[in-house]
Amino acid sequence: RNIYSITNILEQEGINVIPAYDGLESLQRLKEHHDVDLVLMDIMMPNMNGYEAIQEIRKNPDWEHLPIIAVTAKAMNGDREKCMEAGASDYLTKPIQTDQLLSLMRVWMYK
Repeated sequence: RNIYSITNILEQEGINVIPAYDGLESLQRLKEHHDVDLVLMDIMMPNMNGYEAIQEIRKNPDWEHLPIIAVTAKAMNGDREKCMEAGASDYLTKPIQTDQLLSLMRVWMYK
């Protein structure tokens, strides 16, 4: 549901979305698509969680500066720090506010 709703919002804004359903698939998608400008990484995923996927992405020199916005349903103390320590560029909590997401994406894509 989350992927569908976020994809729908972003595509209405003219953004091309390449979905992945777990951390392992996200790594594969990045290998297949060399023109990715930004990653929205859900932290709670099966097989390989978002923290692990972010850490794997950051190991690749080609992706070390790729903006990654971590998305999590948990808003616990320390979650933001944990995401940043894993290598995320920024952090959002669910439910995602469309204006906040688009604004954050603009900031990171401008950099």
